[in-house]
Amino acid sequence: MIVHCNFEELTALKAGAHQVLEGYAPEHGVIAAPPEEREQVVALLPRLGGDFSVTTVAEQRSLLHAVTIVVEMLRVEMETMVATNHPAHEVAVAAYFDFAHAFSVQTRLYEVGFEMEALVELVTGGPVTDEIARDFVFPD
Repeated sequence: MIVHCNFEELTALKAGAHQVLEGYAPEHGVIAAPPEEREQVVALLPRLGGDFSVTTVAEQRSLLHAVTIVVEMLRVEMETMVATNHPAHEVAVAAYFDFAHAFSVQTRLYEVGFEMEALVELVTGGPVTDEIARDFVFPD
């Protein structure tokens, strides 16, 4: 399965991923991502060069989780920029667009996951187990 991403979406995801890995804290008291989440974001970075080829449900779930971590970082940054500046201020608007582009990818990944799980259930006649999520391969 292919999840298409445009340049702006990939740029926003890269920026957010780097913020996660650098322990970026837009507001006082925000805690850096736990090590296991950082590992997932590290694994995401090499994939941010173009469209995502997703071949298993397990891969889709892992990719969705990593993108969700980045989206949440960008959401906090957007809220902080809006709260500390005027909503129409350049940094607030830029933060909104970074969040929105990343959120769009997250939504598409979520929808692809539903489609993949439905196809697995149709073919196997049962729910998606962890084993099937790893072993059932979708061609591009």
